[in-house]
Amino acid sequence: MTRYGFHASHEQFPPARLLSLLEAAEEAGFSSGMCSDHFAPWSSRQGHSGHAWAWLGSALAATSLPLGVVTAPGQRYHPAVLAQAAATLTQMHPGRLWVALGTGQALNEHITGAPWPGKEERVRRLEECVDVMRALFAGETVSHDGLVRVDRARLWSLPERPPALLAAAVSPATAARAARWADGLITVNQPDDAQRETLTAYREAGGEGPAVLQAHLSWAPDRRSALEAAHDQWREAVLGSDVGWEIPLPEHFEQAARFIEPHQVEPHVHVSEDLARHTAWLAAQAEAGFDEVMLHQVGLDQDGFVEAFGARVLPELTS
Repeated sequence: MTRYGFHASHEQFPPARLLSLLEAAEEAGFSSGMCSDHFAPWSSRQGHSGHAWAWLGSALAATSLPLGVVTAPGQRYHPAVLAQAAATLTQMHPGRLWVALGTGQALNEHITGAPWPGKEERVRRLEECVDVMRALFAGETVSHDGLVRVDRARLWSLPERPPALLAAAVSPATAARAARWADGLITVNQPDDAQRETLTAYREAGGEGPAVLQAHLSWAPDRRSALEAAHDQWREAVLGSDVGWEIPLPEHFEQAARFIEPHQVEPHVHVSEDLARHTAWLAAQAEAGFDEVMLHQVGLDQDGFVEAFGARVLPELTS
């Protein structure tokens, strides 16, 4: 049966608030959680960006939920340091952490001052990082000289079983290539349900393990409020193709998104005041083959969302 989890958006809320929301989501019946890993928000209106790994330690301790994070090794995080963080949390909370690896965005990675590579180089760098991390999880002493450099790194505190390394992919091509190394896939909902094509490409390329969907939605008691919330909070994040990976600063995202109208956000965010419509849409994602669907209420009314979906949506989905 498909599990339904709560997505904690570090871009939108301070860390302490996110932790209380995750606790409330667990109490309301959400069966898992995940979070973003940003250095900067998409816009100044969002206005937050706590450290995901520091927060995950508290979140794993404060709840009993399995938790995941989408992150990018290779520039902001050295793969050995990222592997150490994941190994430590997994040793303390066995079987509860998964880590989804992607090639990253300039928004978060430019801060090191290193040049931002092109897409193909970022993919090859990610694949090198995966090899490094897996070797470290296996207890090896690792040296590597490529797009990332490692000198005699070893993890001294290891879990009995390493965390699963999922691939974060939006396009079918990226998903198919990642199938060679990933323990599973995470993607996001896209216009015309294109996330199904991404999952199909991953499976047809031999990709195994769980398929996770981060489902962006906007719910409010009336449709106008739901659409306004989606436009206010998530219009920068819908910039597609290569644009979203290349823009370095929140103010640049705001400039690029200033002409996006509310109706243009709808293909990227499921907007409705009707809980039954949300239920049907989420059930359709399970039927498409997603083993876990992480609900991301993009609007700021998280308390109302957790209460309403916990009482009226999740019971329908899990009955």
